Amino acid sequence: MQPPGPPPAYAPANGDFTFVSSADAEDLSGSIATQDVKLNLGGDFIKESTATTFLRQRGYGWLLEVEDDDPEDNKPLLEELDIDLKDIYYKIRCVLMPMPSLGFNRQVVRDNPDFWGPLAVVLFFSMISLYGQFRVVSWIITIWIFGSLTIFLLARVLGGEVAYGQVLGVIGYSLLPLIVIAPVLLVVGSFEVVSTLIKLFGVFWAAYSAASLLVGEEFKTKKPLLIYPIFLLYIYFLSLYTGV
Repeated sequence: MQPPGPPPAYAPANGDFTFVSSADAEDLSGSIATQDVKLNLGGDFIKESTATTFLRQRGYGWLLEVEDDDPEDNKPLLEELDIDLKDIYYKIRCVLMPMPSLGFNRQVVRDNPDFWGPLAVVLFFSMISLYGQFRVVSWIITIWIFGSLTIFLLARVLGGEVAYGQVLGVIGYSLLPLIVIAPVLLVVGSFEVVSTLIKLFGVFWAAYSAASLLVGEEFKTKKPLLIYPIFLLYIYFLSLYTGV
């Protein structure tokens, strides 16, 4: 009678473990993959309202989206409009005190033009010219825009390197001397000779402030051809104020 042989090898089916001897298990490695487990808690914690659901179903869900605050949208109003009050104040001082000996960098009025400063000066000059002639306001602004355009075209024809924005800013700021003499004319208006001298002084002051910034060395012998129309432009501005 023969002794019983070894038990038959176990052949596992797919998905079962396979038993190997310890001698063959030294070079074996592997991992056990796990399936994702999802729990259904029986509903959402946040329940949308009927109106929200209706908008999303109709394709208007973008109306409910909330955008993050952009730091660019939180700028102050003056910065949004590109208004620098310190720069405007410095330019006003440069125009009112045009003498080079005072040490102001007057070229900043021409080289760094802005719009709001000259516009404020022109509007203020228009306000003090209202004496029963309200139509003067729009006319003064029109003369400022098209008078500056005329000076700009003449300067370019004469060979000057100047932009229209620079001329517009310089002509606007240089109305300040006429604003300064306005209250003086109210006091001495009854003295014809003194009033005439003050008017001439104001016009020369304004024309010198503008011409010294716009008429550069590139014009050479052609300077009077540009200074003269600037002088006439401020005479006309003064006539709109005085009514003469």
